[in-house]
Amino acid sequence: MNPCSVDISGILEAESSLGLILGEDLFIGKEPDSPNNCVTIFDTPGFPPQLTYIQGEDYFYPSIQIRVRNIDYLDGWEMVNDIKNLLHGRGQETWNGTLYSVIVCVAEPSLLDWDKNGRAHFVITFNIQRR
Repeated sequence: MNPCSVDISGILEAESSLGLILGEDLFIGKEPDSPNNCVTIFDTPGFPPQLTYIQGEDYFYPSIQIRVRNIDYLDGWEMVNDIKNLLHGRGQETWNGTLYSVIVCVAEPSLLDWDKNGRAHFVITFNIQRR
């Protein structure tokens, strides 16, 4: 089973309206210094996995945080909200052999900070149920 960040990057890249390309303006785990405008997905602590007596029927409850960096506040805000609208409530899809039962936005997008280069960072967090 892949880290959620890998599978979620595939979902974001597949959505042509976002225009994101892995390795160009979409990244996993580490935000590079450039380009100025980018999206980075981080695996974050989730909830404990479900335990059942039937192997293979366990559900896992990871979490991810997505950070959007943009030199223009409104463009960054629009991107983080587009990502929220794309992912929130999405479910019953298989990505890379893993069933994603549901992806849930747990808080509205928010401004995290401005970096030393004057770029806004927005964050949004999702809880995930998968098996």
